[in-house]
Amino acid sequence: MNGADVDTGGRAGGTGVAVIADDHDRGGGPGHGPGRGPGRGPGGGRHGAGGRGRLMAGLRRRLVKRRIRIRRTRGRRLRRALVVLLALLANLVGAAVVAYHLTKIPEPHPETAMQSTVFVDDHGDYLGRRGPVDRQEIPLSQVPRYVQEAVIAAENRSFRSDTGISPRAIARAAWATVSGGDRQGGSTITQQYVKNALLSPEQTLSRKAREALISIKLDRTRSKDEILQGYLNTVYFGRGAAGIQSAARNYFGVDAKDLTVSQGAALASVINIPSYYEKAGSDPKVTAKLVDRWEWVLDAMAHSGAITSAQRAGARFPAFRFYPPGDTDGQRQYLIDAAASEAADRLGITEDQLARGGYTVRTTFDLTAQDATAELAADGTEKKTGEKTAEEKAADAKAGGKKRAEVKTSGDVRVHTAVVALVPGDGAVRVLYGGADYASQPFNDARDGAVEAGTALQPFSGMKLLDPLTDLTRTAAPTPLRLASAYATAAAHGVYATPYTVAKITRAGRTLYEAHPRTRTAMTRADAGMVAKLLYGRLDAAPATRTGAAGLRTLWQTTYDEHLTLTVALFAEHPAKGKKEALPAPLPYTAGSRSLSVSEGVWSKIVGTAEGHDPAAEPNPGLPTGQTKPILATR
Repeated sequence: MNGADVDTGGRAGGTGVAVIADDHDRGGGPGHGPGRGPGRGPGGGRHGAGGRGRLMAGLRRRLVKRRIRIRRTRGRRLRRALVVLLALLANLVGAAVVAYHLTKIPEPHPETAMQSTVFVDDHGDYLGRRGPVDRQEIPLSQVPRYVQEAVIAAENRSFRSDTGISPRAIARAAWATVSGGDRQGGSTITQQYVKNALLSPEQTLSRKAREALISIKLDRTRSKDEILQGYLNTVYFGRGAAGIQSAARNYFGVDAKDLTVSQGAALASVINIPSYYEKAGSDPKVTAKLVDRWEWVLDAMAHSGAITSAQRAGARFPAFRFYPPGDTDGQRQYLIDAAASEAADRLGITEDQLARGGYTVRTTFDLTAQDATAELAADGTEKKTGEKTAEEKAADAKAGGKKRAEVKTSGDVRVHTAVVALVPGDGAVRVLYGGADYASQPFNDARDGAVEAGTALQPFSGMKLLDPLTDLTRTAAPTPLRLASAYATAAAHGVYATPYTVAKITRAGRTLYEAHPRTRTAMTRADAGMVAKLLYGRLDAAPATRTGAAGLRTLWQTTYDEHLTLTVALFAEHPAKGKKEALPAPLPYTAGSRSLSVSEGVWSKIVGTAEGHDPAAEPNPGLPTGQTKPILATR
């Protein structure tokens, strides 16, 4: 009985263990027979609990051993990591040192080196420019110290003491590049100069790294003043102006050396967003925003001691020139054409080289008188048909005789007016009116136009003329400039002066050329006096006037004294239409009155004596003894 029980129990126990193991392998699913479910049979429950306990105990032992091992090897692993880190840093530093020594400071971009040539009139007023970019290089000495400090206050207040870079800004820009965020600025003035003038503007890590290396090397090999000079000559200010000199002219109509504290601070404030701030003065919203930045710059300048508290308190936001500025068509391009040709010849270079060379050409022109001439010439009216008024007949009779007053014209007629005013015995050209609008007629009638002279040459007939007037009387259609030069020779008692339009050429503050009168005797003093006798008006009257014509096709009027010679020439044509070329036409009724109006108006505009001033007090080396140079009312 007992044996049977043990045998049965053993089988049952064995079966229970087997089932438990099987259920454990299956994930402990519910049993279907005795001894298969969890806890079924005393043997099965005890063996399952014991297995799990041993498993947990083993895991705990392994964790303890691992912790002990980690504690024992921690120092060794930290030392290894430190060695690896130091090796990495050493490699990076070594690579940076090698890269620094291999890095060369590049030459400025060709477009950065390009400059424009600026033309000014005899008074220094801006006339226009030639060149691919509106930029002129000037030495730092021509930029007032407070303007320099304004730029530093606006762009990089640590410029005088930093190493050429801003690590924080570099990291910020690098992160923005990697993360795809907004592009970040170039930070220091040195970096901005390197980016704008020496490198491409692309936003890449490699370009940024090279920018930093060049900036550091530039800072170590160049003075701060050299770097600031390069920056001020290349940074963009808006309105097409690259560099402080062009910006000063485009915004305020002055040279950089003449900028005030307020103007300098305003230009420094523009650098931040030039394409936006360039509209200041014409856009109220833009102006208000720029005023805020301008005040911020001035406050920084006062805080650093760059300006006094009195200068800060007295600062007023400056008035900007109108933007966008007008073009230089109309009259000014005629003047620039003539001066550019002469300036290039004087320097022995091409006009293209002149335009890109960054020169300042001071001309002999009087821009105020030139503008007045354009207005007077434009005021003339042209009648196609019909009778003239009594006033017009009287003016025509005075200007060209009664015969012209009886002529009528029909059809479209275009009247060309050419005006030349120059200084006898000196040759300086004050007015050179060559047409109504350069855009529609680039040909200069005053300098290059051949106009039939007719009776305008009669005073020179039969006299012995010397070079360069030798063949004057044999020239049927001289240029107005040449005829004016002939009368100017008579005004200077026979001394011919070569006409010139360029008084001085400078570059970066250095004078490269300065004009001096080139004179020679072209007629005797007696013959010069004979010309005066033949003029309309009594002998020695001032001014003397001569009116001449070639039939009804042209009309000339020359007025002169020892100070100024003024020649006005008129001719007419039927304008070209389609394939039909322009054809000569008789002058309209108003030609006489127009000639007289222009002549008298320009003469009174140019020649004048200031109250209490003696013209004889200003001798002219180009004139014979006893003669003086003209006193210009616009001076």
